[in-house]
Formats: sequence, C-alpha cells, structure tokens
Amino acid sequence: MQFSAYRTEFWQGVRDLLPLVSGVLPFGLIAGANGVALGMSPETIMGLTVLFYAGSAQLAAYQLIQENAPFVIILVTAVVVNLRFAIYSATFAPLLAPMKRIKRWPLAYMLSDQVYGLCSVPAQQQRSDGERLWYLIGVATSMWLSWVLSVIAGIALGASIPPEWSLEFTIPLAFLAMLVSTITRPILLFVAVVSGLSAVLFQLLPYNSGFIVAVAAGVTAGLLLPKLLDRQAKPQEGR
Repeated sequence: MQFSAYRTEFWQGVRDLLPLVSGVLPFGLIAGANGVALGMSPETIMGLTVLFYAGSAQLAAYQLIQENAPFVIILVTAVVVNLRFAIYSATFAPLLAPMKRIKRWPLAYMLSDQVYGLCSVPAQQQRSDGERLWYLIGVATSMWLSWVLSVIAGIALGASIPPEWSLEFTIPLAFLAMLVSTITRPILLFVAVVSGLSAVLFQLLPYNSGFIVAVAAGVTAGLLLPKLLDRQAKPQEGR
C-alpha cells in the first residue's frame, strides 16, 4: 500500500514537471547548437552537458570559450552562476541527510531551478518525508531526461536552427519569470534591483565579468541591508 502511494507521488512529480519542459527545450537546443557551432564533437557536448547539468553555466562557458577567455575566468563564472544551488540544497538537507551517500548524491546532482521551485512550496514541505522524497525523484528524473534530450536535439539540429527564431531571447525570459516569482519581500526586491543595475553598469567589462560583479553586489546588498535596518530600528525602540 505504501509503495503504491509513493509511486503515485513519483508520477505526480513527473506530471507537474511536464508544463516546464517548454522552458527547458530552448535552453537545450541552444546549448547543443552552440556546442556544434564552436566545433565541439557530440561526445564533448554531451560530456559537458552531463558534467555541468546547469544550462546557464554551460551557455556562459560557451560564450567565454568563444571569446577565448582564460580558463580561470570560465571556471569562476561557472561557479558563481551555480552558487544558488548551495542555497537550494539547504532546503532539502533535512530530507536527504539521513540517506546513504550512494542514494543522496544522485539526487543532489539532479537539483535544478525547476526541482527547487516545485519541491520547496509550502504544500510539499508539509507532507511526509516519503511522499516528499518520491515526488522529488519524479520531478528530478523527468527534468534531467528533458534537459539531456533537448541538448541531443540541439546537436542534431546544429546550425540549421534559423536565426530568426531568436531562441536566445527565451533564456532571459525564463530567468525573469523565475526571478519575479521569488521576489516575495522588499529586501529581495532591493537585492534584485541592485544586481540588475550593477549588471547594466558593468556590462562592458571584459569576459562577461560584469556578471560576477553584479552577483557580488547583490549578495553584499542582501547581507548589509538587514544589518542597517536593525541599527536604525534599535535607536527608535530606545526612545
């Protein structure tokens, strides 16, 4: 009976992920096609796809490779782009920590924006650990397959994708949609504004390093603003 319930949760996770595939597909097509355009073999592209399993970092690395950026810049950019997963992982640490490493690591590897978005909602947090785990497995597995298959499709299509399709435009739109959904407090809005302004101001820095500056500015703003607000609140409380 319990296995039947967990199987239901697994397939529910798969069904909930399906509407998000339309946002994954352009990422994968562009990642595969860009790899072909850079002269990479299909094996190399798929190796990077499985190693990164992070479309934004992979595309950023492709752009820097095209610009002949130093390896250190490529590495630092990929790490900075993926820093958000350190925050995501904290949400699932209590659920996955009791598991053996051989079972925990594959689920940690398959963590993505979509997995975090679907599995961290309050409704999921209130369910039993078994239900949450199998729902997570359903979402993560289907997301991984969607990404890998979309990259394979991009490799197969290669440079034959018409430029007028402007698939690149869907990438910032997808991130913008995720950004808007996560801005639930004034401090998050402030951090988003600081990061956005910094990205615009420093966009001309070489090797896309303005992105790193924008991330650092946003993190700094998020750390400093609460402290400043606390300092202002304490004198008012003492009056």
